[in-house]
Amino acid sequence: MLVNRDFARLRARSFDLSSINDNGLQGEVPTLSEILYLRRGLTQPGGKLPLFDLDGQDVDVAIVKNCLTRGWAKPWFKNPLKPDWMVCRLTELGRQVASAT
Repeated sequence: MLVNRDFARLRARSFDLSSINDNGLQGEVPTLSEILYLRRGLTQPGGKLPLFDLDGQDVDVAIVKNCLTRGWAKPWFKNPLKPDWMVCRLTELGRQVASAT
């Protein structure tokens, strides 16, 4: 592909780039793994968050605890068959975080 370098440089400089944070989020920014975890709850009934990742492995407990601490998730119910599993769902703030990022 042939490109006029002078023209390409001139066009690249002509863009006035700036970043505006208009997503309305306040406070801490979620990590990528937290975002992926929260987004999976957007399509589930009641905002249920997954117990397992897409590879079938347990979701990291630290991710779940961070989301609970920040108010993005809340405990939903105790699983009688597996009492050590934390079944959680999205909060309204968690929905905003998952949708905005």
